[in-house]
Amino acid sequence: MISQIKIVKASDSQKPFVIIDKPAGLPSAPLNEQDTKNAFSQAAQLFPQLLKVQGKKPIEHGLLHRLDTATSGLMIIAATQECYDFLQQEQKEGRIIKTYLAKCGFLRSSRDNESEFEEGLHITLKSYFRPYGPGRKEVRPVPLDANKTALSKVEKKVIYTTEVFIKSIDKSKNTAVVECQIVNGYRHQVRCHLAWCGLPVLGDKLYNPAVKNESTEPMQFCAEKIQFEYPRGDLNSYDRKDTWT
Repeated sequence: MISQIKIVKASDSQKPFVIIDKPAGLPSAPLNEQDTKNAFSQAAQLFPQLLKVQGKKPIEHGLLHRLDTATSGLMIIAATQECYDFLQQEQKEGRIIKTYLAKCGFLRSSRDNESEFEEGLHITLKSYFRPYGPGRKEVRPVPLDANKTALSKVEKKVIYTTEVFIKSIDKSKNTAVVECQIVNGYRHQVRCHLAWCGLPVLGDKLYNPAVKNESTEPMQFCAEKIQFEYPRGDLNSYDRKDTWT
């Protein structure tokens, strides 16, 4: 049975965009014109006007961004060309704020062996990214001060920033609940950055070394909030009502 999206905000004449809540396990976008087993196609069945928008990829129409298949949470789909063009530019200029919530394994920081994580700690992570591993299924952060060999593997010389806020820590279980914010995104950025700083997401088969590939444990990670202006000066803010469940 294919999991179904939830409509958080329907398109209307004043706000011509749809906010959906994608379940974990459902791809964000179609692979081809015949593919309907994805979040965008489900939204387009409910709002056919989405198919009239021309996006970066023809089959993605007004989809502003994607979530990894294993990630649940909020996505924006523009319902008019004007709205798409406006929000696409907002995204390029870093004015769409995406917030993620994760439950992580609590480890000593891999970037600073002398410091430990604590509640209320704010960490700013900055890096380039490069594809990694068989089939380039994973990514790896490349530090800004990396050597020429490492930098040569970077596809785009773009600095990606993840702001990490530690909300709570359970030392008896070696876990931490963290909130992360980004304004520009690379594939798997937040999950990879969290693992890089010693906070691998529970259930993450790609970036948590404690998780085996055959594990059925759900990944405890979701896109919980999204904020943007449309039109300029009018703040729109949407939250999920639950977390990674």
